[in-house]
Amino acid sequence: MSGDPFVVVQISDPHIGAAWEGGDPAAMLADAVAHVALLVPAPAAVLVAGDIAGHGADAEYERARELLAPLGAPLYALPGNHDERAALRRSFDLPGAGAEPVQYSVDLGPLRLVVVDSVRAGEDRGELDAERLAWLDAELAAAPDLPTLIAMHHPPLVTGVPAIDAIALPAADRRALGDVVGRHAQVQRIVAGHVHRTIAATLAGLPVIAAPSTYVPLRLDFRADEILLADEPPGFALHVVLDGELVSHAVAVTADRRR
Repeated sequence: MSGDPFVVVQISDPHIGAAWEGGDPAAMLADAVAHVALLVPAPAAVLVAGDIAGHGADAEYERARELLAPLGAPLYALPGNHDERAALRRSFDLPGAGAEPVQYSVDLGPLRLVVVDSVRAGEDRGELDAERLAWLDAELAAAPDLPTLIAMHHPPLVTGVPAIDAIALPAADRRALGDVVGRHAQVQRIVAGHVHRTIAATLAGLPVIAAPSTYVPLRLDFRADEILLADEPPGFALHVVLDGELVSHAVAVTADRRR
């Protein structure tokens, strides 16, 4: 292998300020950050893939930034269904205005990150309307030769868990997204959060990775009609460029891995 790996860490669903059963979300994010901080080489970028806050409050976003600061890497945030876009923009200095969809791209060097907003205002389930997909199509067309990672909150996949799939992206929206990415060969992967579990699938032949939450995992139960929490460790994901190849890892944050 020539050169150091280029590492993007994905932090998903920290839910700072929430009070679910299972622990303090701030302490659990701090545990994840402490583990990430041990990586060599250090991450070049941090993707914060939605549901950053429990209630969309400015103080929750500021606390999240404080907890992520020890990583010393640029932060690229996107909204989840528990977030408030205007407050997220204020705290993470994101482009756009107010409550409009948060969508942008950034050149990270060996990888281009394209952020797509999958939030349906006031609902837990996701949405990719024609306007957002048109933006994505144009954004991908603008840089056809750059290896690209697409990030959103709601993963374009089916989990098989009824309660989770009820708050997912609708099938029509997944198909429409597949039509878009299928036209752009430079797209390497779609990554997301929302489901609080590590799940891999494909869309139009493209790998899709749902990352674990740094907060409370959701239970894998193919009969569940309500959201159930799992007695499993939280985690985070790494997306690593190795000699031009993109590799993704899911990392559990367990007691013996914490400092």
